[in-house]
Amino acid sequence: MIGKLKGIVDEKADDYVLVDVNGVCYVVHCSERTIAHAGKIGDQLTLFIETYLREDQLKLFGFASAFERQWFLLLQSVQGIGAKLALALLSKLSPGQLANAIALQDKSLLSKTPGVGPKAAERIVLELKNKLPKNLSDQGDAEVYQDLGGAKTLAPVAEAISGLTNLGYSRDQAANAISAVIKEVGQEVDTTKLIRLGLRHLSKP
Repeated sequence: MIGKLKGIVDEKADDYVLVDVNGVCYVVHCSERTIAHAGKIGDQLTLFIETYLREDQLKLFGFASAFERQWFLLLQSVQGIGAKLALALLSKLSPGQLANAIALQDKSLLSKTPGVGPKAAERIVLELKNKLPKNLSDQGDAEVYQDLGGAKTLAPVAEAISGLTNLGYSRDQAANAISAVIKEVGQEVDTTKLIRLGLRHLSKP
């Protein structure tokens, strides 16, 4: 099984990169975000790989980080989400933005991805809201997406929702409260302030 490829970009297309590894070229299917960060023809490239063998077809899927690969697998644990839709979601949303959308139950954001309708978005939220990666707060691979937005506020949002649930509120109540706070004050807020404002929102009649 191939875990990682290190080579030279030989060709780039809309949905794959051709990676030359010591004269052997591999077709690696990637998200649009990963392809955009793959550099130019002739540049060095490292991709984390997930190998799929289906009947007589072998496919390699490549990711800019182990965290992106983790999300690729996590998304496919949802009923009705296969490799194609998982890549489509990762093309439109970074891992940080996906985690934020799920934590805040933002189904409308998820459904903006082509092929992901309201029912699929609802399943993603319901099935993954308690399965968010354990490395959510530190995101060792966040630098890969530092210019894409979403990653900075991931930890405070998730921690604030967790904090409110520890205080006895349901996850739905906590997510709705934090979502309302972010809409009011923006995303550049630390965990403590999010919890305080979330409690204020929850105390309203």
